[in-house]
This record gives sequence, C-alpha cells and structure tokens, in this order.
Amino acid sequence: MVRHESADAPPAAVEPAALRDGLPPMPGGPPHEETHFAAGQTVRDLAIGAADGVIVPFALAAGLAGVAASNRLIATAGLAATAAGCVAIGLGRYLAARTEADHYATERRREEKETHLYPDREKWEVAAILHRYGVKGEVLHQAVDAIAAERRKWVDFMMRFELDLTEPEPGRAARAATAAGAACAAGGLVPLLPYMVLAETRPALLASCAVAGAALLGFGWLKAKATGMPALRGAVQTLLIGGLAAAAAFVVAQAAGG
Repeated sequence: MVRHESADAPPAAVEPAALRDGLPPMPGGPPHEETHFAAGQTVRDLAIGAADGVIVPFALAAGLAGVAASNRLIATAGLAATAAGCVAIGLGRYLAARTEADHYATERRREEKETHLYPDREKWEVAAILHRYGVKGEVLHQAVDAIAAERRKWVDFMMRFELDLTEPEPGRAARAATAAGAACAAGGLVPLLPYMVLAETRPALLASCAVAGAALLGFGWLKAKATGMPALRGAVQTLLIGGLAAAAAFVVAQAAGG
C-alpha cells in the first residue's frame, strides 16, 4: 500500500551532514572573509620591492638634476642604482626567508624532543594555553588528551599557540628573492623614464616627481595593505619618505655643486 502525504504537510527536516571528525557545517553569517585583503606572501614581496625600489633611483636622479647633469647621465646612474637595489633587496628577502625557515625548523625539533622527554610538562603547557581561553574542568582535561593523542598535531599546536610560529611554505626563499628583485627593477624604472624620453633636465625632473609621487602613493598603499597597516597612512608615509629623500639629495647636490 502506497502512503500519500498531504500537499500541505511540512517537509521533513533534513539533518545537516557532518563534516570530517564530526565537525558540523559552519552556521550562516556575513561573508567576513571577503572584507579582508587577500594578500599572499608573494604579493607582500612584490609590494615591498616595488615601494623600496622607487626611492633610491628617484633621490639619485633628483640629486643629479640639481647639479644640471645630462639626462643620459642621470638615467645611466639611476639604472646602476636600480640594479644594485635589486641585488640588495632580493638577497635581503632571500636571507630573511631562509632565517625564518631555519628558525621554524629548529624550534620544531626542540618541541618534538620535549614532547618525548617531558610529556607531562608539555601537556601542562597545553592546558595552560587552553585555560587562558576559558577552557576549564573536565573539558580541559579532555581537550588536552585529544591534542596530545597525535604527536604531530600536538607539536603543531605548540608551535602555533605557544611560540606563535607558522610553517614557511616550501621554496619560499627563492620566490621571495625573485618577486622582490623583479618588483624593485620595475619600481626603479618609474622615476627614470622621464629622463629617458625627455631632452631637457628641468621638465624631466618635474615629470619624474609627478610619476614617482603617484607610484609611491600606489606602492605604499599596496605595501601597507599587504603588511597589515592602515592603507592611507602607509601610502602617505611612503610618499613622504621618497619625497624627503629626493629633496635632501637635490639640496645637497645643489649646495655641493654651487
């Protein structure tokens, strides 16, 4: 016998499917992820390299323009400074990333060793961390046992919440050097282009100030967003640094040349 349900009967409630390890689906809410600037580490390297790459060639070109050097000489000297800056910034980012990776590996080996030698103390440290977040009583003991049940996850927890360290991406150092160096080269060309295309020094200097100022604002904004700073403040700070550096080079060159 076939049972026919009334068309007015409410539909049967559908239980949400549980996710991995019994974790229920995330409840509905505002799409908060979309309000954040999704900048990876490569974007951060590009922003830093481009912003820093503008300043030295801009200041050098302004200084040489202050002593009425030819545009060809200014462009040549600026390109040399840009090349040096690419090497310095690229190697700097490479060494910084390598140091970060070596530090993480050293600390992880130490934590793994301590979970073998002093498991009770390491469990107490887990409990102390969770206690700071309001986990108490029997729930605290259960949480500690669950975390310590698998050594890799145990060490992951200690690295993240005790030492505030995250594992660097593989190949991070080489990518950081390449991205920062390439961005520095692109940024360095910005203030030099007017000297390459214009015949007279004074109009080239004014044009260089205009395009370099716009580039410093843009790259400073991107650098600030990528590093978690307020965007407007970062843009203005970068512009002020570049402007002061160029003004100082111009004044000193005129004083020395005069």
